[in-house]
Amino acid sequence: MDSNTIAMIILFTTFMIFMIMRVPVTFSMLGACVITALYLGPKYVSTIFLRLGDGVQSFSFLAIPFFIFAGDIMSAGGISDHLVEVANVMVGRFRGGLAYVNVIASTFFGGISGSPTADVSSLGPIEIGMMTRSGYDRDFSVATTAATATQALIIPPSHNMIIYGMAAGGLSTGRLFLAGIGPGLVLCGAMCLLVARTTVKRGYPRGPKYTFREALKIMRDGFLGVMTIVIIMLGVCTGIFTTTESAAIACVYALIITLFVYKSIKIKDIWGIAKKSLATLAMILSIIAAANAFCYLMSLMQVPAKITQLLLTISDNRYVVLILINILLLVLGCFMDVAPLILIMTPILLPVVEALGMDPVQFGIVVMMNLAIGSLTPPVGTTLFASCAVGGISVEKVTKSLLPYYAVMVVALILVTYVPAFSMTLPNLLMH
Repeated sequence: MDSNTIAMIILFTTFMIFMIMRVPVTFSMLGACVITALYLGPKYVSTIFLRLGDGVQSFSFLAIPFFIFAGDIMSAGGISDHLVEVANVMVGRFRGGLAYVNVIASTFFGGISGSPTADVSSLGPIEIGMMTRSGYDRDFSVATTAATATQALIIPPSHNMIIYGMAAGGLSTGRLFLAGIGPGLVLCGAMCLLVARTTVKRGYPRGPKYTFREALKIMRDGFLGVMTIVIIMLGVCTGIFTTTESAAIACVYALIITLFVYKSIKIKDIWGIAKKSLATLAMILSIIAAANAFCYLMSLMQVPAKITQLLLTISDNRYVVLILINILLLVLGCFMDVAPLILIMTPILLPVVEALGMDPVQFGIVVMMNLAIGSLTPPVGTTLFASCAVGGISVEKVTKSLLPYYAVMVVALILVTYVPAFSMTLPNLLMH
């Protein structure tokens, strides 16, 4: 057994041991890197720490803090309330209307926050409270909230797409954002169909009706929040400004709307919101830094090439290999959080799918959809646990109610994997 193979075993084994011991993922990757570097030789230890700094020295990553800050401003500023009211006007009058409201509001808010956990934290108390008071079963209410929140990983703008773009070698953020729209809407529509079947079967009530004047006022107020998505998408896709500039403009717009239009926050509140954003940012950037060192060692040991060769040895059938990749991502998504999984697996799997003729942008959406399902599965399903905490219900009960949603999401994943048109039509049409 050569030294590279031994080093590869040390890297992955120590990483898994640290994870089993519940060491935070950043320190698990860093610890595995240091131990492996010590085996390879002292010079590699200094290289590892240099790679930590290199990992976050990218202009594109400047967009991440701005997107996080804009999402936190919108969340603290009560934009979630307005979006729920807009969704209620649109679909609340139908039988089981509040369940539809849950799906539509999460679609809107996912495009603002880019974070399933932020979606659950902001919309969850409102949606779950409204549904349970109206006679909906708590497990169904929480399961719907959890499942619909995962759209934030797919509906643009998603800061995880920016991370994927950099891990994939610098893909166009605009193309990635556009590629997420089709699958996001497909997932939204599929969840609405599932909700329709469930609400009719269980006899859930219809929501309230609004007069034309009430509906117009609600739509006007909610439109200002939704405009955040429009500003970002139009700016990035037309080339008027870069992704980073669009994120900064989104922050300014969010501050103007919440401070002077809705008047839902005060200037003194901004410092508290910024501290919350900074904590999230520190976590994300530390993961990116550690993952860069981890990926350096994988590249040094030719792990991506070996995995590519292994998968293509199992089968040269495109459909079989893609199924295997999806299964691998689904299983890993049960045990790892979104950002580290993107950073570790993208350099390994991207050469495989490119060899099969898949566009890297399409593969990015496939990765996001796998990780959306992973965020709902124990033992590391952050969206699942956040939803259960907000809804005050056990994970076991919610997991059982999530089974139909798992099925719907897997069907949507298969469609996006094997039918490129779902994700690639808009990027190819609007950005060449």
